Amino acid sequence: MTRPTKLRRHAGRLLASLLVTLVVIVMGLPLYWVMTGALKTNREIYTFPPVWIPREPQWNHFVEAWRAVPLGRFFVNSLVTTSGAVALELTFALLSAYALVFLRVRGKGLVFSVILAALLVPNTVTLLPNYLTAARLNWINTYQGLIIPVAAVAFGVFLFRQHFLTLPRDLLDAARLDGCGHMGLLRHVVIPLSRPVIVTFLVIYLVAHWNDFLWPLVVTNRLEWRTVPVGVAYLYQVEGVQNWGSILAGTVMALLPMLAVYIAAQRWIVKGIGGGALKG
Repeated sequence: MTRPTKLRRHAGRLLASLLVTLVVIVMGLPLYWVMTGALKTNREIYTFPPVWIPREPQWNHFVEAWRAVPLGRFFVNSLVTTSGAVALELTFALLSAYALVFLRVRGKGLVFSVILAALLVPNTVTLLPNYLTAARLNWINTYQGLIIPVAAVAFGVFLFRQHFLTLPRDLLDAARLDGCGHMGLLRHVVIPLSRPVIVTFLVIYLVAHWNDFLWPLVVTNRLEWRTVPVGVAYLYQVEGVQNWGSILAGTVMALLPMLAVYIAAQRWIVKGIGGGALKG
């Protein structure tokens, strides 16, 4: 390898490292500010130049935030709605993608085209029809109203379909010869081979539903049915601008569950995205 080639390679690696460092700083700095702000006094929060490390951590902010609004109830609502919606979406997405890949039926291409078209429709477009449907079914301030209208699977079907197309056909044919039907093939072969993609799907949709603000705000009008994102906004109304420490503490408590999920599943995410690579 010539010297100019080595220099270009080292320069490329250095540039890549700098870009990664820049991205980490840009994305990590606001998170660090929120987490440390939850432990600062109001004076430290408003101080310029910024105070990066709290001099006397104010752990009581978390207790104040928990007592100011019914955060415990909000967490229960978010856990129920998030787990329910993700369970429905995972089931529907796996079955739909399996049918599009492994069943011999006419019109599969048309169905998949419609699913792709659904990805282009913004969520705000379906907000009013979903609300009217939920109201007619008396689903306002109910778990089914929070879960079922948002259990859409267009992206999940696309992700799983693309991954299923990469599975080894010899292994699938051998399973069929051993007597596996469609459900046996899905359970014993397809799902075990798709674990990284399934984990990626779960992380994406868990975060999306946990952080969803607009639909829970629209479909609930009683405090006991609010979810965590709406509850944190309500905390701002209660505390106002007088106690930013408590507001940031509530925000940190809302962030921690999904941050833990992401850290636990990060080793699967790259594999999952690669498993859903464009094919077919």
